[in-house]
Amino acid sequence: MIGRLTGVLLEKNPPQVLVDVGGVGYEVEVPMSSFYNLPETGAKVTLLTQFVVREDAQLLYGFLTQKERLAFRQLIKVSGIGAKSALGILSGLSVDDLSQAIAAQDIALLVRIPGIGKKTAERMLLELRDKFSFSGSVSAVPSSTNDVLNALLALGYNDREALAASKLVPAGTGVSEGIRLALKSLSKS
Repeated sequence: MIGRLTGVLLEKNPPQVLVDVGGVGYEVEVPMSSFYNLPETGAKVTLLTQFVVREDAQLLYGFLTQKERLAFRQLIKVSGIGAKSALGILSGLSVDDLSQAIAAQDIALLVRIPGIGKKTAERMLLELRDKFSFSGSVSAVPSSTNDVLNALLALGYNDREALAASKLVPAGTGVSEGIRLALKSLSKS
């Protein structure tokens, strides 16, 4: 899996960018929230990525922040929302606004996003009600615990549980030891 790219930004064609990493050009689709904050072409850029394999394509989606990538991962778990729709949602709303809309069960805000109808918005509110509560807190996670956080999310823990457990891991702890400690703390709760 490709989790992060660091290289030179060669092209910017919304919503796609081309990043040269060691002589290989990666086409990456990014939400408009990330696109507007990208540096100028020719500058160095780092994107957190989500690699999606479909029957007919292999696609790479990129994000400037961990919050955006976590939100994207939660959105594509909702039945009826694919990667393109999730990208559109993140282009239409900031992660914090999306989190607030879900917490407030604000269907009117969600249906204003192009491509999101009433039924899809209702399904999002229902399926993400307990899983989409990390607004503002993910950025406080030190980069050393991101691997532990991602491992817990991959194991099926929701954002709140994974974030709380990863914060309990002492700084400087190795990834495997950090995962073990986080799982131990989760088993106690």
